[in-house]
Amino acid sequence: MVTNRGESSPASEHVVNNRKCIVCNKDDFLPEESFKSLGNYLNALANTKTRLKDRLFARSIDHVELHQVRARSHHNMKKTLNWWDIIWFGLGAVMGAGIFVLTGEVARNSSGPAVVISYLISGISALLSVICYTEFSVELPVAGGSFAYLRVELGDLMAYIAAGNILFEYVISGASVARSWTSYFATLCNHDPNDFRLNVLSMPEDYSHLDPIAVVISIMICVGACLSIKGSSS
Repeated sequence: MVTNRGESSPASEHVVNNRKCIVCNKDDFLPEESFKSLGNYLNALANTKTRLKDRLFARSIDHVELHQVRARSHHNMKKTLNWWDIIWFGLGAVMGAGIFVLTGEVARNSSGPAVVISYLISGISALLSVICYTEFSVELPVAGGSFAYLRVELGDLMAYIAAGNILFEYVISGASVARSWTSYFATLCNHDPNDFRLNVLSMPEDYSHLDPIAVVISIMICVGACLSIKGSSS
């Protein structure tokens, strides 16, 4: 067994039988000096007010995002996607569950012709977002998304709020789309969707239907996305 001790990588790499494996330790997950000992942790808590004040008004700079943040991973990201892959990623992001069905139902039962106006507003908003992201990506060509851009333009506080909103958006949209898989599968089998869900009587009525198919589908897609971004595009 050979250990690469000379490299300051986030996790130690070992070679066993010509196969690389990654071994993690405490410092990989808690690298900050505050977690080295109880005294350091208590001292950090005492300085919380000052650190929060600095964080509220702190802003990153271009050099930090372009070089220092990238250097922390000790690995350069390879470019594996082309313009064709990006187009299909964009289409896949907007093709949610029921996009061709729910729109017609809402237009017929609720909004009427006003649904056209809502589509116009959302289209203009999407266009403005594209223009903003294009400007940001030219100014900061890093793999950080809106979080990295906002750290430089508006500061860490706004970046933190945006990151929280993005995570919340992914949780809600991912859950709804994954749950719709069960509905489609049930329709294919001429069954009611609740026939494939677990009914827990001890839980409130609106939360009592657990969906194991949605969980399995979410895990499968997550694993596929982690294995290869090119595979996700395909």
